Amino acid sequence: MKPKGVAIALLAQYGVMPLSAFCLAKVFRLSEIAAVVVLICGCSPGGSLSNILALLLQGDMNLSIVMTSCSMILALGMMPLLLLIYCQGFPELQKSVPYLDIMVALVLILIPCGIGILISHYRPQNTKIFKRVSAAIMAVIVVVVSVLVSVGIGGSILTVLSPTFMSISALMPFIGYTFGYVISSIFRLNQSERRTIAIETGCQNVQLCITILKLAFPPATIGPLFLFPMVYASFQLMEAGVLMALLTCYQRFKPKKKGRNTSRFNALHS
Repeated sequence: MKPKGVAIALLAQYGVMPLSAFCLAKVFRLSEIAAVVVLICGCSPGGSLSNILALLLQGDMNLSIVMTSCSMILALGMMPLLLLIYCQGFPELQKSVPYLDIMVALVLILIPCGIGILISHYRPQNTKIFKRVSAAIMAVIVVVVSVLVSVGIGGSILTVLSPTFMSISALMPFIGYTFGYVISSIFRLNQSERRTIAIETGCQNVQLCITILKLAFPPATIGPLFLFPMVYASFQLMEAGVLMALLTCYQRFKPKKKGRNTSRFNALHS
């Protein structure tokens, strides 16, 4: 794995997605709080889902894992900084974004992630136990949160299923996948690295987005909008599924090289 690949991936992650979120918020003329939600989603680092998708798309797993780790660490500084920069385009947001609360939420989330990375590195024999305990805790949290959301929000969940939010949710990962691949192609990376950077760029850490929105904003302010990352995640997966289907079709129907066929023919008849 070349350092150039990691640098290009980070450039795409923290360059393309925040700018895309900002432009979409402007184009769709979102309200103040809705614009903040979309910007937070766009400024988020990559997550573990991108590693799974990179594997399924036959990407460079070393690059994917390093990219996810680096983007998570850099999020402590980059996420508040990018929010501060892009909120300048929304004068009414400059005083309403709780930067300190967002940083506190990031620290609370990233410290356990750092502990997990250290355990995996220095105590690999304990990794399976750690994963099982974490998965069990996460499952309980998901069930509890889902119940509370269903009871507390009810029909207002339709807010995040409006045509505006659905369009933004569909366009953001598409833009990330496309520009991630284009940028890595410009720098002449190999195909597996291009696919990896495309996925890492378009996939945002949905769990991190939801947690930040829940911790940094009061329920009366955020309302059902904290569910927007889940809508984004669904389009993330659907569009990644389309990419997997296209890759499978390409590999199955691409013409075989004559040189290989000739060498096989000669080997059989020698």
